[in-house]
Amino acid sequence: MTKKIAIIGDRFMLPEIFRDKLVEACGQDHDIRLMEQPWPDEPMEHGYAVEGMDGLKEYMGKADEIVDFIGDAEILITQLAPVSAGMLAQMPDLKFIAVSRGGPVNIDGKAARDAGVLVVNTPGRNASAVAEFTIGAILAETRLIRVGHEGLRKGEWRGDLYRADRTGRELSEMTVGVVGYGNIGTKVVRLLRAFGCKVLVHDPYVQLSADDRNAGVEHVALDDLLARADIVTLHPRVTEETKGMMNAQSFARMKPGAIFVNTARGPLVDYDALYEALTNGNLSSAMLETFAVEPVPADWPLLQLDNVTLTPHIAGASVRTVTYAAELAAEEVRRYIAGLPPVNPC
Repeated sequence: MTKKIAIIGDRFMLPEIFRDKLVEACGQDHDIRLMEQPWPDEPMEHGYAVEGMDGLKEYMGKADEIVDFIGDAEILITQLAPVSAGMLAQMPDLKFIAVSRGGPVNIDGKAARDAGVLVVNTPGRNASAVAEFTIGAILAETRLIRVGHEGLRKGEWRGDLYRADRTGRELSEMTVGVVGYGNIGTKVVRLLRAFGCKVLVHDPYVQLSADDRNAGVEHVALDDLLARADIVTLHPRVTEETKGMMNAQSFARMKPGAIFVNTARGPLVDYDALYEALTNGNLSSAMLETFAVEPVPADWPLLQLDNVTLTPHIAGASVRTVTYAAELAAEEVRRYIAGLPPVNPC
């Protein structure tokens, strides 16, 4: 049976890739329409700033334009297009939305449920990309890659980095604390084990896999992890419980000279407290990939420190993230058309 399917992609999640994966999974006998949005070349909107879009955040597109494009489509596949309560009222034919991200924050979930619209997402779409990036972030700090790079950019040959009292350390002699043991955290642990380092995990809601336990990974309380780890890397979700979990008290509990890495979410961290820990010598360095406010202000104090590596929230950006997310979304559409239950309902 032919379905009308609207695909709203962008310059990361290309609509053509959505379409190609959809055709692979569901065949060509469907009415498919495509729209490309200009993200990331243009910034997203936030629901609290636009009338009628309450409850939405991190979305792109004007409501009227999105409604006109979706029209009488039964199925929507998107990454960033918004769907609010008011928009749903104008799209009675829409019955299924596949969002190619871990958290469908661009969709009003309650309004969708009330309207009988099924929403699915793609959790773990970028888990491998973020895990790989995290290892790179750790190595940038432990092996002084950033320090050497910045020296050369300034015309300085940092031969002093070969001195025993200044040179870097190998992961095989270090203890790494992984906070959060979900899709990303488990992959980080698996990669870290290959380096031969001691791995500690804190996550009160999960158990370690038998494989990790047998490899010597320890499941510990957060205070124990902070006190013992040479490197602390964050991977939990942002909840009321985890928001601001890395604060002045947390940084004070960390091992003197430890390294802090955040490739998870900005709201997990009190950045004023981190600045203090980095300037008073308690922490040796930090690598930050996500921030509470993005883009960060040009005068943000952490930008001025020479013991911090920063990247613009790109850990999850990889070609494989694009194709994998499109595959997951296409499979959900295939199941919907076939009358099967979804894999990842929201």
